[in-house]
Amino acid sequence: MFLALLRSPRFAGLFWCQFLSAFNDNFVRNLLATLILFRLGEANAGALITLAVGIFILPSVFLSGLGGEWADAHDKALVARRLKIGEIFVQAVAAAGVWFGALPLLYVALFGLGTIAALFSPVKYGFLPEQLATEELPAGNALVEAATFLAILFGLVAGALAANKSIAPGFAATQLMLIAVAAYATSLLIPTKGAAAPGLRVHRNILVSTGELLRELHAEMKLWRPGLAVSWFWLTGAVALSLVPVAVRKATGGGIDVEAAISGFFALGIGVGSLAAAKLAHGRITLVWVPAAALGMAFFLIVLAWSTYGIAAPHGSDASLVDFLRTARGVTIGLAVFGLAAAGGLFVVPLFAAIQARAAPDKRARTIAAVNIQNALFMVAGSLCTALLQSRVFGLGEPVLLALLGLGNVAAAAYIRRTIVAA
Repeated sequence: MFLALLRSPRFAGLFWCQFLSAFNDNFVRNLLATLILFRLGEANAGALITLAVGIFILPSVFLSGLGGEWADAHDKALVARRLKIGEIFVQAVAAAGVWFGALPLLYVALFGLGTIAALFSPVKYGFLPEQLATEELPAGNALVEAATFLAILFGLVAGALAANKSIAPGFAATQLMLIAVAAYATSLLIPTKGAAAPGLRVHRNILVSTGELLRELHAEMKLWRPGLAVSWFWLTGAVALSLVPVAVRKATGGGIDVEAAISGFFALGIGVGSLAAAKLAHGRITLVWVPAAALGMAFFLIVLAWSTYGIAAPHGSDASLVDFLRTARGVTIGLAVFGLAAAGGLFVVPLFAAIQARAAPDKRARTIAAVNIQNALFMVAGSLCTALLQSRVFGLGEPVLLALLGLGNVAAAAYIRRTIVAA
């Protein structure tokens, strides 16, 4: 089914479009994070990287509702093409930031990419159930998630390399622009299908549409509870991605190649977990594996906390990837990052497939948008709480926060088993 979908005109255009867009997003995000870690010193690195995550996520709180209404009221393929045109201009700002080494421009571009991602997500996930049969949804979602995180892998590595002084800024800037143009070109391959709700009135007040979508989601327990679980996954991912690079850097003194490898382990793990979820589903919508996946995330978060707690590498050290992997601690960290991500893929793919299958066809994009709003609220809240706990007020280190996040996933597993799987 995987190969058949990748060859199908129903799926291939959207698949490659979202792959290239995810690459762009993560190129800019990791470039910014790497510049903070290795060029600006480490004193405020944790808070600055957490701020970058929050800036990217914030537009989803306010604009996902608008994106869902646009996607239901208009042809989703046409909406995707207009958004990808806008992405070219945003990437021009990012390219200028790379060229001049200007962090403010990169933050502005990150906000713009977050805006486009917020508007594009309801199109992407609302489009799949229109083009795929129910038994194809787990495989389709798994391919999208695996490709997204493979794009994250490439984007993270490219971002880390672009921050290296030996890489010409012009090369990275040109790469950004070429990928943005390619994303628009692949959007032209997405088949048109017409509007799902052509008479829908799009609210001009984005706060009204946001509140209305959240109320409608809360009224449907069969959608709201899986949506809560999906939001917890994104909170876990956002917080872990802000904590792990800093924890590894402080504990091992790993250089840029180590940080890139850690990001690669995470992306590969998500891809493996997503594909495994589709294989275990056998074409069915089943949530039976989700609580076990949450416990898996808890276990690997606690392993990461244990592996980085109570040690500090010499200030200014830059251990190579070979040196990192020669140590038992380095291998443990790499395996724990991979395991955390694989458990995450096994966790989120069945939940999203269930939401897509259960949502009404003429409201599917708005349902996805409501879940995205909830995801964004969870991620912003998680990022802000993490930044506060890292501040001088509380002074909690990254290993302690990773352990607390692991315990939160134990509670999440119990909640999902009681209210979603057993329901």
